[in-house]
Amino acid sequence: MNIILSEYGGFCPGVKRADKEIRKILRERLPNEKVYIIGPLIHNDIYNRELMSLGANIISFSSINKIIEDRDFIHRFVIRTHGVTREQYEALLKLEAENEGVRVSDLTCPSVKRIHKIAEEKTGDDTFFVLYGNERHDEAIGNISYAKGKKAIVSSLEEVMSLNFEEKTPILCSQTTQNLWEFKKIKNFLKKDYTNSIFYDTICSVTENRQTEAMKIAEQSDVMIVIGDRSSANSNRLYELCKSVCPNTQFIESTAGLITDFPDNAKSVGITAGASTPDGIILEVLKTMENFSQMLEGSLKTLHTGETVTGTVFTISENEIKLDLGAKFTGVLAKEQITDDPTVKLADMFKIGDEVDVFVIRVEDGKGLATVSKKRVDADNSWTILKDAYDNGLVLEGKVVSVVKGGVILVTTGNNSVFVPASQTGVARGGDLSTLVGTTQKVKLIEFDVAKKKALGSIKTILVAEKKAKEEAIWATLEVGKHYMGTVKNFAAYGAFVDIGGVDGMVHNTELSWKRIKHPSQILSIGQEIDVYIKDLDVEKKRISLGYKTQEMDTWYQFTQKFNVGDIVPAKIVSIMPFGAFAEVYEDVDGLIHISRISTQRINSPAEVLSVGQVVDVKIVEIDDENRKLALSIRAITEAAEKAAAAEAAAAEKAARDAEEAAADIRPVNPAEYALQRRQLLPEKSAETRLGK
Repeated sequence: MNIILSEYGGFCPGVKRADKEIRKILRERLPNEKVYIIGPLIHNDIYNRELMSLGANIISFSSINKIIEDRDFIHRFVIRTHGVTREQYEALLKLEAENEGVRVSDLTCPSVKRIHKIAEEKTGDDTFFVLYGNERHDEAIGNISYAKGKKAIVSSLEEVMSLNFEEKTPILCSQTTQNLWEFKKIKNFLKKDYTNSIFYDTICSVTENRQTEAMKIAEQSDVMIVIGDRSSANSNRLYELCKSVCPNTQFIESTAGLITDFPDNAKSVGITAGASTPDGIILEVLKTMENFSQMLEGSLKTLHTGETVTGTVFTISENEIKLDLGAKFTGVLAKEQITDDPTVKLADMFKIGDEVDVFVIRVEDGKGLATVSKKRVDADNSWTILKDAYDNGLVLEGKVVSVVKGGVILVTTGNNSVFVPASQTGVARGGDLSTLVGTTQKVKLIEFDVAKKKALGSIKTILVAEKKAKEEAIWATLEVGKHYMGTVKNFAAYGAFVDIGGVDGMVHNTELSWKRIKHPSQILSIGQEIDVYIKDLDVEKKRISLGYKTQEMDTWYQFTQKFNVGDIVPAKIVSIMPFGAFAEVYEDVDGLIHISRISTQRINSPAEVLSVGQVVDVKIVEIDDENRKLALSIRAITEAAEKAAAAEAAAAEKAARDAEEAAADIRPVNPAEYALQRRQLLPEKSAETRLGK
């Protein structure tokens, strides 16, 4: 069978450029940098899943504002090959300029950017921009957004013929991956009916070459295979073109979709691929077809039951894989001949092109099939692998497949079964071993007997070693005074044990509160996260003393920051003694009102005038910060009030006196008495004056 592979199939230059750049971005990104691609970089799900496995995040444009609220990371936004709208592009540049933690990388295909430039610079009120493309395709949506004036996206000549250009100059462009022949039809129509039309041939040159070559190959082939993602516009276009000249055309995403049930007279097979198809997928399909061709020609050796041969995986299904055995037979390897674990997915164990050693169980010449077993080969090899691991102290890895009496069964590489006793599982005594089933664990062999075919392993040994290594690494970073967010693990009568990231420290009760407590549960709860700091370290004894309480948590400190000597505050009487009464003036802050400071009258006992629970106003007369003592006084308030009242009374009495004296000064006078007083006060006048001279 003749196989013709397209020269132009696979990644176009724009996609190759984007692929190189995104891998560099992911490889060189900073530890606190996150990479977001605005929509799939290209239309190929297999490729995009690979990028996500490397650390990329595929997002929608609408989620960007929410993402940048997280100021703990640098956010790099990548514009995919199809580009974005003008509004989105300008918004991204603005975000980058206004936010220090935002980066923008533009991986738009240069051919697409050319259309943006044409639409932006060549259109206006006097033009009608016509874009031949798919109105729902991201590239077309982005292209049309840059045009000014009238504009439209069309998918056929008929749609162009229905447009009303209204004396405006038609400007024709095409989405980069459209049908070249349909574009030429539209161009010829506009040339004839609208002679002032302006044309820009924007179908990518690689797309033109790929479509032209694919049509030629399809014409020469009995079977045509088009490889590409179903969401890829250019791949769908290739399929349509090839199907039009070769009815027996397949459209597949990978070898998993390949149908090799070709017509008996099929002599040649053509293979092409869309611009977003990775080379690896194309090569897998090509290799599968080459192997299939060799099998059809029967040019390779035959098989015999009982042989051990090496086969190459070329198809994978849910319950079996098929192998190229280098013969005219296809090896059928059923799932039960691979593993005893029913939860295993064959697609996770194998990939196309893997080589597998198998034992030939049965050969069916008439059907060209050979039933094979991997378990048979693994059984022969298993004890050799286990012995090597035991002799050299190697760590194996495997999946726990079942719980049995006294422990669990773990299947390692090569389908080797290892028994792990319950005491060596790492599960606490009496714990549920079934929680391990289905998990992948590391195991070290602690007993091995070839004669008895007995292999015992320990998961616990690995866990203990890993925990020790982790603790050693953490101890190397611990510093007195350094703060950690810790998790409360358990309590003792004298304090709480707190995990600070792999090692435990003790917070003593005296460090939990400024007041005396009987048990740490009065302050904390199991599982609570708290901010602690290292007070003391004993590296030799592996002891860590942690601090928790701070000055801000101290109610005495809070009180002294809020009140001063001379302030009058309400206080609650909490106890009465012969020498005075204690009153709470702030949470957990008590002061003494000495008996001499309770009343202005002599009293024999504070109980004569005060009672527990009573709230009274007191004056702060002394704050002893060193000994945390307060002296309070009720008498000082009473005396001040009495003094103020006396002063007020004296002022009132004086005011009354002054008013009385003023009233006496202005009482009425007898006229005769007034004349006499006047004569006595005035000087004697001369006779001349009296006579008026």
